[in-house]
Amino acid sequence: MNLLSFIQNRPIVPYIRESDFAVRTAYYFPTRKLLDYLIIYIQKGRLQIVADGETYILQEGQFCLLQPGTVHDLRAFANQETPFAHLDFFYHPEREQSFPTKPGQTEIQAFQHLMQPRLNDFEDLDIPVQLEPEKPYLYRNLMLEMVESWLEPDPLSKIKAQAAATQLFHAIVQDHAKPKKHAADHEHDLEWIPSYCSFHLAETISIEQLAKRANLSPSRFRAVFRERFGAPPHQYLLNLRLDHAKDLLTGTTYTIAQIAEYCGFLDASHFTNRFRRREGITPRAYRGK
Repeated sequence: MNLLSFIQNRPIVPYIRESDFAVRTAYYFPTRKLLDYLIIYIQKGRLQIVADGETYILQEGQFCLLQPGTVHDLRAFANQETPFAHLDFFYHPEREQSFPTKPGQTEIQAFQHLMQPRLNDFEDLDIPVQLEPEKPYLYRNLMLEMVESWLEPDPLSKIKAQAAATQLFHAIVQDHAKPKKHAADHEHDLEWIPSYCSFHLAETISIEQLAKRANLSPSRFRAVFRERFGAPPHQYLLNLRLDHAKDLLTGTTYTIAQIAEYCGFLDASHFTNRFRRREGITPRAYRGK
């Protein structure tokens, strides 16, 4: 089963079910089987996890991801701080009926319809229990932001928590995807471009970076890109940024400077010049219309 094909029908919509900054003394959490995902960050101390019969010892600064259906127990040997979250990654219409299983609860057949799909059931993923982040600081920042925001009672904080969970999901999948075989046979497959560029609009995206992801040389990538999208990469990306800026101008109260930043422009002046060149009016005038 391919992840890309699957999420066309079951979109990625993180739903945080339970989350906290757990501060505990030595403890033992008896064996249970999960319906949802459990992600844990070892902020302080050491944690032993036995997952599906295999033992892992996690140290400070490390992360683990326990997937649905995993039979596991947890043991801490001293004081520790372990921010965690029970959550769904994939949308489920009955998600509010699901729950974090209790200590000792391994018989969950009656709730099988609520179980989340396992990431490792997708042919292009191989995610270990002990995660191997390319940028640990990114995982840490997103994890702490997700937990902190989820604990706040206001709706905007819940949205912020969901956004952080989505970014964390993206980082995990990106870091643990299996290398693609026979890439040369698929050099014209650039279906990932729209979603990738949209997700990274606020960042600097270079031709070299995109070409590397496509397993092409920069010159070959430019030619394939123009053939596929009808425009050179820089123009395509500029159009995405300007289209997103138009949505923000009409649908939000963000300032011109904020919109420029969110859409990846150097500053408000750069944004205004590019916008006026394409639309014939300034962003402020466009918002006024």
